Amino acid sequence: MNKKNMNIVSFFSGAGGLDLGFQQAGFNVIWANEYDKEIWETYEKNHPNTFLDKRSIVNIPSDEVPECDGIIGGPPCQSWSEAGAMRGIKDKRGQLFYDFIRILEAKQPKFFLAENVSGMLLGRHSEALENIKELFRNAGIGYELSFDMLNASDYNVPQDRKRVFFIGIRKDLEFTFQFPKPKFKKITLYESIFDLRNNVLPALSQNKTNGINCVIPNHEYMTGDFSTIYMSRNRVRDWDEQSFTIQAGGRHAPIHPQAPKMKFVEQNVRIFVPGKEELYRRLSVRECARIQTFPDNFTFYYNNIAAGYKMIGNAVPVNLAKFLAESIKSQLLSNSIKTNNQTNKKIAV
Repeated sequence: MNKKNMNIVSFFSGAGGLDLGFQQAGFNVIWANEYDKEIWETYEKNHPNTFLDKRSIVNIPSDEVPECDGIIGGPPCQSWSEAGAMRGIKDKRGQLFYDFIRILEAKQPKFFLAENVSGMLLGRHSEALENIKELFRNAGIGYELSFDMLNASDYNVPQDRKRVFFIGIRKDLEFTFQFPKPKFKKITLYESIFDLRNNVLPALSQNKTNGINCVIPNHEYMTGDFSTIYMSRNRVRDWDEQSFTIQAGGRHAPIHPQAPKMKFVEQNVRIFVPGKEELYRRLSVRECARIQTFPDNFTFYYNNIAAGYKMIGNAVPVNLAKFLAESIKSQLLSNSIKTNNQTNKKIAV
């Protein structure tokens, strides 16, 4: 196996957090697919060497996808979400998993990685989940499937974020991917965003972006009321803790750690500490990007600030993606060396 030229293609790419992690691990992301037009500018400007296909995966013939060593992606997760309607595979967005598998079966790369929310582990989805696993295992000549739920906070990411990962190795390579145990220390909010505590701007009227007026790109936060659901629990993590999950909606963004933890009134009712209300603001788009481990030179392009939060919240944290990519690459190369050695021994005999 060539160590330098492992090419991958990406589906449901979003802003490209998963793609960036694989690039940082030394893979070439040669082609990507994203259907949401609000994301196109962000993806193209931050991934200038990757061709972006803007069609829905449903409309992409497999023979128009480049030959590759790996396929990665996070099929839309809204239909599996514990907070959503939980329709699972009956939802059209859940069925996009099948198109991901259709492409996989046609291209037969050495490996694939698919990411999704932990909600798909709920009992009501067990039949659909087992069906998807079998489809992965039987795609083409088949894949040895590894499946696990990971918390990003264990992988050099300052955030509690549980997601499930499917990683498959083509059966003719004759090994199964092993999820390595992480050895990272927990990263705190202080370490990740303390230097951003100044120069932040509230969004403009109707939550429009401040654009180039931001001293630090994207360092602006959504304004507006907080819902009763939001106020039903504490939304503040201290500087010495990890962040709550960065979600895809700005209205659900965690509160900045400058504020004291919210005061309990009664079950499902909390308030901001009286006299400290001015400290309670949502994390900025840039702060959320930092917590998702996007580098500062990764700029998000949007007119309405909600689109910025959505891109970031839907992404796979870059550092977690990099760790998994490095693990896949290492195990593929180790297996290749082992196979070559065994072949050489047979020839020598």
